[in-house]
Amino acid sequence: MAASGSGGSRADNGYGSQQPRRRKGPGALATAYLVIYNVVMTAGWLVIAVGLVRAYLAKGSYHSLYYSIEKPLKFFQTGALLEILHCAFGIVPSSVVLTAFQVMSRVFLTWAVTHSVKEVQSEDSVLLFVVAWTVTEIIRYSFYTFSLLNHLPYLIKWARYTLFIVLYPMGVSGELLTIYAALPFVRQSGLYSISLPNEYNFSFDYYTFLILVMISYIPIFPQLYFHMLHQRRKVLSHTEEHKKSE
Repeated sequence: MAASGSGGSRADNGYGSQQPRRRKGPGALATAYLVIYNVVMTAGWLVIAVGLVRAYLAKGSYHSLYYSIEKPLKFFQTGALLEILHCAFGIVPSSVVLTAFQVMSRVFLTWAVTHSVKEVQSEDSVLLFVVAWTVTEIIRYSFYTFSLLNHLPYLIKWARYTLFIVLYPMGVSGELLTIYAALPFVRQSGLYSISLPNEYNFSFDYYTFLILVMISYIPIFPQLYFHMLHQRRKVLSHTEEHKKSE
């Protein structure tokens, strides 16, 4: 559960990849559902963005802004779990395993770290990944919505395949710093840890697990980042060629 796609590394979900070879799209009913889903998710992340701006203007400080958007963040980030079902039921042709990994890593950070370790909620690192997630998801869900409607503005397409260059490292940094900040509190409280002896003869150290999660970012982050750079070159160069041929 690492490198959760903070800056646009989430795999395109089949209906918005804009690749040269066109795939068969979903049926009319599925398309209508996906449009509604993506519109709702776009609106949800816009609510989070507005909440952050309003809280900042009211407080005059960026510290502890998490509390102003905590509920909608949990709701809409958890709502992304539906994307796993979209893949499982064949509504979109993306990999179930890859989508589950990417969605669950975000949900894990939302609930198992930020929600569970109250002490980290005031950390500036939380705002770092929240802002990265928010901008990324507004762009991503808008991208999918317009792609489904076959009216994708170039600006959204460009933003989808360009802003991740900054947003992805920004989000990953926030995630890692937040997990790191949670470590001493997890160790002290024994949160989610299971010690021996017990009737199941099983032990689990959540503190060690979080360290392993942080280490897993090392091989995964570069792979996803360079994959998105490759996708950017392929998709945007194809768009430029298409414009020249018109």
